[in-house]
Amino acid sequence: MPISIKIMPNGPLVALLAYDGLCTFEFGVAQEVFGLSRPEMGEGWYRCVTCGVEPGPLRAAGGLTATVDAGLEVLADAALIVVPGWRAIDAPVPRPLCDALRQANARGARVMSLCSGVAVLAAAGLLAGRRATTHWRYVAAMAALYPDIGLDADVLYVDEGSVLTAAGSAAGIDLCLHVVRRDFGAEAANSVARRLVVPPHREGGQAQFIEAPVPTAREGARLGPLLDWMRLHLAEELPIRLLAGRAGMSLRSFQRRFEAATGMSPGEWLLAERLRAARGLLEGPARLEDVAVASGFGSLATMRHHFRQRLGTSPAAYRKRFAR
Repeated sequence: MPISIKIMPNGPLVALLAYDGLCTFEFGVAQEVFGLSRPEMGEGWYRCVTCGVEPGPLRAAGGLTATVDAGLEVLADAALIVVPGWRAIDAPVPRPLCDALRQANARGARVMSLCSGVAVLAAAGLLAGRRATTHWRYVAAMAALYPDIGLDADVLYVDEGSVLTAAGSAAGIDLCLHVVRRDFGAEAANSVARRLVVPPHREGGQAQFIEAPVPTAREGARLGPLLDWMRLHLAEELPIRLLAGRAGMSLRSFQRRFEAATGMSPGEWLLAERLRAARGLLEGPARLEDVAVASGFGSLATMRHHFRQRLGTSPAAYRKRFAR
């Protein structure tokens, strides 16, 4: 039985760009999310076409050769255009491609880049005066080439409405799921994520990497169970001295090791987890006040404050958009 989603007549057309030197991982991510047949979604799911930037056959990473469905003319009808990487940050971008992207975006199409694909959006002039991101390794080079772009190396993706950018490879999955969530709602995005066997939602503002993502065996034995316990007790007061005691560490050692292992302070981690819990509850029927208490914010006013500060929306608006 199809899940309950917002139906779009004929389905929005997604154009995936292919070019000589194609980045196969990023292309595969977009194809997996937008290009697979998903009968469980019912009518109106995405239609997907591969669009060649130049005549084929095209070389792809890994020694592969690719053929395409259409040329740049298909961008005139696309609702979403995905640029899955680019040859290099400073590699020339063909003028016909830049023109086609500008025209499509001007008529309302969304244009999205994954990883180094940001170079194409920048060359087309679509990022001037806007926030954007890319893989942290490319940020300095991009900033030197395009000083009018507000580049952020510390986020997974940036949604500027009609122009979207993702950081390194796996962050492309997060942005694609974010787009599904925008278009079809949380249940559809969660369904796609389950088939991909990935987390259903990571905030775009999450850090791209942390210095020590894998704790030592000793710290893992202490912090792993503690993190699980914290998730089960989000509705309670969790002062840092209590957490340090449960981990068997001094206050100073706990703060240092927690941040080294998670990339966040204990307070930041708790806030992120409480926001995640609240979003999940808001997709169901619980009263807003009950969601605030259950997720650990204590009051609706506090939850509303953090939603606006971190997510740029209110709990009520989030529910209206994503409720099942």
